[in-house]
Amino acid sequence: MARRPRPRNRSNSTYARRRKKPSKPSWLLRASIVLLLVGGFALASYIGYLDYTVREQFEGKRWSIPARVYASPLELYVGLEYDSRQFEDILLQLHYRQDPQLKGEGSYVMKGSQVIVNTRAFNFGDILQESRKISIGFAGGALTSLIDVASGGDLAIVRMEPIQIGSFYPTRKEDRVLIKLEDAPETLIQGLLSTEDRDFYHHFGISPKGIARAMWSNLKAGGMVQGGSTITQQLVKNFFLHPKRTLRRKVKEVLMSLILEYRYQKNEILEAYLNEIFLGQDGGSAVHGFGLASEFYFGQSLKTLNLPQVATLVALVRGPSEYDPRRKPEHTLNRRNLVLDSMLAEGYIDAVQAGEAKKQPLGVAAVTHRSANRYPDFIDLVKRQLKQEYKEEDLTSEGLRIVTTLDTRAQDALEKSMAGKLKQLEKSPKSNDLEAAAIVTRRDSGEIVALVGSRNGGDIGFNRALDAVRPIGSLIKPVVYLTALEYPDRYTIVTPISDTRLQIPAGNGKTWSPDNYDNREHGVVPLHTALTNSYNMSTVRIGMDIGLNRVANNLKNMGVSRRVDLYPSLLLGASPLTPLEVTQIYQTLAGDGYATPLRSIRAVNAADGKALQSYPFTVRQVIDPAATYLTNTILQNVMRIGTGRSAYNYLPGDMNLAGKTGTTNEMRDSWFAGFSGDYLSVVWVGRDDNKPTGLTGATGALQIWGDFMRQVAKQSVNLVAPDNVGMKWIDPQTGWLTDENCPGAVAYPFVDGSGPTEYSDCGSAPSAAESWLNHLNPF
Repeated sequence: MARRPRPRNRSNSTYARRRKKPSKPSWLLRASIVLLLVGGFALASYIGYLDYTVREQFEGKRWSIPARVYASPLELYVGLEYDSRQFEDILLQLHYRQDPQLKGEGSYVMKGSQVIVNTRAFNFGDILQESRKISIGFAGGALTSLIDVASGGDLAIVRMEPIQIGSFYPTRKEDRVLIKLEDAPETLIQGLLSTEDRDFYHHFGISPKGIARAMWSNLKAGGMVQGGSTITQQLVKNFFLHPKRTLRRKVKEVLMSLILEYRYQKNEILEAYLNEIFLGQDGGSAVHGFGLASEFYFGQSLKTLNLPQVATLVALVRGPSEYDPRRKPEHTLNRRNLVLDSMLAEGYIDAVQAGEAKKQPLGVAAVTHRSANRYPDFIDLVKRQLKQEYKEEDLTSEGLRIVTTLDTRAQDALEKSMAGKLKQLEKSPKSNDLEAAAIVTRRDSGEIVALVGSRNGGDIGFNRALDAVRPIGSLIKPVVYLTALEYPDRYTIVTPISDTRLQIPAGNGKTWSPDNYDNREHGVVPLHTALTNSYNMSTVRIGMDIGLNRVANNLKNMGVSRRVDLYPSLLLGASPLTPLEVTQIYQTLAGDGYATPLRSIRAVNAADGKALQSYPFTVRQVIDPAATYLTNTILQNVMRIGTGRSAYNYLPGDMNLAGKTGTTNEMRDSWFAGFSGDYLSVVWVGRDDNKPTGLTGATGALQIWGDFMRQVAKQSVNLVAPDNVGMKWIDPQTGWLTDENCPGAVAYPFVDGSGPTEYSDCGSAPSAAESWLNHLNPF
């Protein structure tokens, strides 16, 4: 018999179904697990990304340190032509501060005509000069004594640290002076810990205890006296993050702070903080780190600061703009005293130290701004020369220290002369919208001591000194005559030349017939007269006779690398050159035929002062010294009785000078190149649209040249004849030899074996026409 099925208990069945439901994951639980997994993965990935970012930046090149560019250092010695006020001006440019106690390097005190200076240490690359106190006496516009205060002994020479004239900044204009933690004053660390992060050595990147303590302190003080961010967080904000405050950035800041603390030692973080924290603004450049802030605000290195100065820098951390000691001194003083109170409360200083420190004034340096490009045209030249050997990245990130040849006194004088004289020249209705360029070198070394590429020397723009390619006019003529004088069997200083019109084939049946500036012919003249008065016709005759290729070759030998066209107009300066190229030509002339490459850099040193590269004085003979001597003798006549004689409206009559004017067609370009015993300078005046200026070389460029040289030139040109050159007495009317006691007899130099051989009797000289025509060059 079949068993009947047992009836199902409904209630039990229902219970069973109810019990099975919870055993199966619900969609919400599954979704939550997925979200947790995805979120966890995303968070882990994000933290991994932040970890990579922190390590990549913190362990790599942490900072881009701009190259600093310095002027030539001032060397002090007894006899130097400086007075006490001029020297004080140099000290102010170096950001020295007046301090009767001479506390710390970079301070000075004036006592009448005596100046006592506590110099700064400076690594010149070739020598590390330590800080010391020196006493300098001045009298009669010169330095009369130089004494080491410590020993009381006389000093032969002291080299001041050079003035910083510029920097090569990266895209983000930030500047620093990197310091090591062990070099930081102990009071600086104590001040930071007491005001910014008391638990720095105990927390893990963020400090809940510090946040609570800061909130309570601020509440009691009724204002912001403490911050809740740790030093690690502040470093993260400055080093890794943008300044905009958002919740996302705050979260990122916390995570990166935790990573930084996990990866690195506390001292590594603190050292990075000392070099990264933003502490002010120097014009367009941000001041980062305590090393640079010490120089910027106090004009001295960080290690030399006293307690109140250190406390002032710590006060800036809370807000460089809010507590700027130059703009808001009272506000800064209050904040500094709060820092001192915090240090006292933490036991870092005692009540006596705190009280004495509070009595001290802020004592910040008076000069505030160090221009990133104080002399932009000269800095432009320096950068171009550096780029031949260094990459752009090296110049904007490695902290190189470049010592240049610039003399700030000469540079300032040149800018002043150019601005003043151009205003005077533009009073003439024909002379307006003028521009100018000038270069000044040391005659003996080729070092460029001043350079201006526009009438507004402080502007960044077209650098005419380096890039304006203009016809040089009569400045070419000394090269033509020098080339001829290299052949003494054909040309001497008194060789008669025909200054009469001539026609030269110019192709297509045309001819070229140059004319003189005065539109006159001057007949037969001695060679020196032709150059002294800048006659065109005689110059072309000489140049065509000696050969265009020889003239062009001498241009190359004298430093012109630019290709010149071998047309007859080359002889009158139709081929354009830059003022820099003209300066190189005349530097070779001033160097007695020895080529000295123009230099703007003396040395390149690493950030730590180690010498990387020097630019020694080099010289090589490229032109016959005898021919150069003869040419320079004539160029002295140019200044005495020729086209350059108005220079003596500015300079003493007993000072020997040598130079040459240059004027181009329709007076579009006004040039002057000339030298004293110590300086060579080249000046160009013209218009950018190439329209006539109404100025000759003498009425334009020479006026700027003379006004400038009046301020800097101290030595006469004293030419030294080569061994194969001797003097002979010449009758200027006949060009023949004569006795020195004969009326009008003039001594001229001749290469041995050259020159006239006939004698002219004092009382029975042949006619001038007869004597000159008999010796006339056949061309």
